[in-house]
This record gives sequence, C-alpha cells and structure tokens, in this order.
Amino acid sequence: MSEFTVAQQLALMQLSDSFFPSGSFTLSHGLEALVQEGQLCSAQDLQTFLRLLLRNQIGPTDIVALIHAYRGSAIADLAAVRQADAQLFAQTLIEKTRETARKSGRALLMVASATWQDSQLTTLSLDAAKGEIHCLHPVIFAVVGRVALLSEQNTVLAFLHSLITGLLGAAIRLSILGHLQAQQVLLQLAPDIEATHQIAASLTLDQMWSCTPAIDIAQMRHQKLAHRLFAS
Repeated sequence: MSEFTVAQQLALMQLSDSFFPSGSFTLSHGLEALVQEGQLCSAQDLQTFLRLLLRNQIGPTDIVALIHAYRGSAIADLAAVRQADAQLFAQTLIEKTRETARKSGRALLMVASATWQDSQLTTLSLDAAKGEIHCLHPVIFAVVGRVALLSEQNTVLAFLHSLITGLLGAAIRLSILGHLQAQQVLLQLAPDIEATHQIAASLTLDQMWSCTPAIDIAQMRHQKLAHRLFAS
C-alpha cells in the first residue's frame, strides 16, 4: 500500500469524523421537531426519515451540487464551484436551512484553510469576505475533499457518512434509539447511501429536485419550538 493511498484513507476518516469541527453536529434537519411533536417515535421511524432525507432531498440537491463543485475544483474552474453554490442556494427554499448550510460551510472553510494550504481555499475565503459566494456546506466540502486528495466518490461518501452519523447522534440525544441500534441503522442504510451517490452523479445542476414536504414543514417549525437542542 502506497503512502499516497494511506494519506487518502486518513483524510477520508478525518473529514467524515464528527470530531472535525464544521458545526454540522448541531443540525437535526427537522428531526427534533418531528420528535417533539410525536411524529417520530422509534428506530423504524428514524430509518424511514433518513431514507427519505437521503433519496428525496439531500441526494438530488446537496450531493448534485457537491459533485459538480468537486469536478469544477478538480480542473481549477472556480466559476463552476460558484455556479454550484448559487444553484444550491436557489434550490434550498427554507431560509433556516440556507442559513445553517452557509454557517457550517464558512466554518468548514475556515478550518480547512487552517489545516491545508491550497490556493482555491484562499480564493474562496476572499470571495466569501466580498459576498461573492454563499459558501454552502456541500460545496465547500467538495473543494476540501479535492484538496485532501480524495476521489469524487470518497468525498461524497465522507459527506453522507458524516451527515448520517450526525443525525444518528442527534437521535440518541433525543432518546429515539440507543448506541447499538444506531450502529444497526447505519449498516442498514449503506445501500441507500450508495444509491444516493449513483443517482446524484447522473444529474445536472438544472435537474436538481426535492420532495420531502413533511420534513420541510418540520424544518420550518423547528425555530418555533419552545426548547431546542439543535440549530435546525
């Protein structure tokens, strides 16, 4: 096994680990509202929620933007990265979701800029300061994945693994399931994660779509909850 391959594997683990301080662990994507309102009560309910989120929202929006941003970054085309960012911003209809994606993206960009030396990260930081890019989390994650020498596929998998483990952690804190059940759910979702990547890779930016009305409404209601553990 070459040193380059080892570096890639370590970068994959670093980016997909909840220890990486991007702020995404503070998000529940509407899960907290559904739990408080009694609409999500079991591990089976959670698995259904995660499948819907992956296949009908995150996959055809966030991952499509991530893939196109990665491809733009790979050929040093930052205009393509900005286009993916703008398209995802326009596609994300819920204001709070846009806000949290921008905050976590800027946090990720700050951490990555302090961790890796790369001209694209420097340029994007300047763009963000001038208001020329929203810095949505999936788009910045794509560039960071390329900077860390990950392949397109591994960047997508790192993003999805981080997303799912973050939500499983949120579910544990909300007392929906225990640690052992969380591991079982994570394993059962592996085919869905793979399918999410494959489908998203076939879509153009103009083909982005989402259809998760119950989750969307829960995300909008979250900010009106009397007590909140999460930012979304």
